Amino acid sequence: MQKSRLFGLLTAGLLAALSLSANAAQKDHFNVCWTIYAGWMPWEYAGSQGIVDKWAKKYGIKIDVTQLNDYVESINQYTAGQFDGCTMTNMDALTIPAAGGVESTALIVSDFSNGNDGIVLKGEGKKVADLKGMDVNLVELSVSHYLLARALDSVKLSEKDLKVVNTSDADISAAFNTDDVQAVTTWNPMLSDIKAKPGVTEVFNSSQIPGEIMDMMVVNTQTLKDNPALGKALTGAWFEVVALMNAKNAQSKAALEHMAKASGTDLAGFQAQLDTTKLFATPKEALEFATSKQLPDTQRKVR
Repeated sequence: MQKSRLFGLLTAGLLAALSLSANAAQKDHFNVCWTIYAGWMPWEYAGSQGIVDKWAKKYGIKIDVTQLNDYVESINQYTAGQFDGCTMTNMDALTIPAAGGVESTALIVSDFSNGNDGIVLKGEGKKVADLKGMDVNLVELSVSHYLLARALDSVKLSEKDLKVVNTSDADISAAFNTDDVQAVTTWNPMLSDIKAKPGVTEVFNSSQIPGEIMDMMVVNTQTLKDNPALGKALTGAWFEVVALMNAKNAQSKAALEHMAKASGTDLAGFQAQLDTTKLFATPKEALEFATSKQLPDTQRKVR
């Protein structure tokens, strides 16, 4: 898995340039995409409830918010120029888009995974060391691949000690239901579904590497440079929804119930997923994380 060049991803402010180049121009209609994940469900709410429209109108533009069912495919389509922005993790931003020559900017560092990504084996009492010699199903060259590498490193194993089987996030839960699949690495909500099955063990999760897996809204750097209103509108919409989620009132509960249903679970299930997500409540909190003295050390591990 490519992990180089991640140190220095986040610079002052919420913006952080990644790599290479692309061409864009001033325009007034944009399209961003997202995939189902607890930390990205606010985009569904912001899009379906008119919050993105409100902020876009404020800046004289239009923004479509599109859900895609396959995580890697969403990044592929962003890289191909079909979307101006896309939700992805820090390490995934440095694989497909960078390799495709697309300069990208981390517009919003929304959270870091604090247990939302995990490795599950069939059987009780299993450990990371039990992965040796096994097939492990995951989205290849993604954040799941990175998590597996970190887990293996913790017990002095490497990828050569097992076999990775590329499986899309849309298919990972169904795959685990088959007899052939004994181990998977995935993220919520699929992770929660898999962990709920009897006779399984979660042997490693992202809470053991806090701050390393960051979730972001990534946008085309040149598009953002030519159209700063896009960044202002998306950032405004995002933090309005996050503030609503944290309001702890009837409207907040309704919003969380909406997100839970949209992600295929109930409020309790969704709240459990949020509990393993360190969601930054304010722009100030996100900025403090992005510019913290600890981040360079964390990012050296990712490299």
